Amino acid sequence: MIGIDTDVLLRLLVRDLDAQVRAAEKLIATHCSSDEPGYVSRLVIVEIVWALKGFYGYDRSQIAASIRALLNVSELEVESADEIHAALADYESSATGFVDCLLARTNATIGCDHTVTFDRKTAKLNGFKLLSGG
Repeated sequence: MIGIDTDVLLRLLVRDLDAQVRAAEKLIATHCSSDEPGYVSRLVIVEIVWALKGFYGYDRSQIAASIRALLNVSELEVESADEIHAALADYESSATGFVDCLLARTNATIGCDHTVTFDRKTAKLNGFKLLSGG
């Protein structure tokens, strides 16, 4: 199994640098299969969301569609795929950032009753509770 970095997957999603797109496609075709998939860390997913939003100007629905497309590639194994799917639904239906949506889902999966935050906007998301302070 090989690990795949953010920039390789971004080339496949945004298709903006032809030579790198071809190299990324060749990598997946020759080194990844459903039996021996390429590994995608959830940290890479977080970086992709950040890049698609901040650099490429994608909106929430475009970002969610892009990440779902990666989750459906049989030649890729995405860490915490179920949590990412659930976090994407939260992300699309709220004003909360993707990282916080994923954090709530990750913490719930390991058994946390809730996650505390000082962020009032984030506290509106299911799985969070507002911590009062000062």
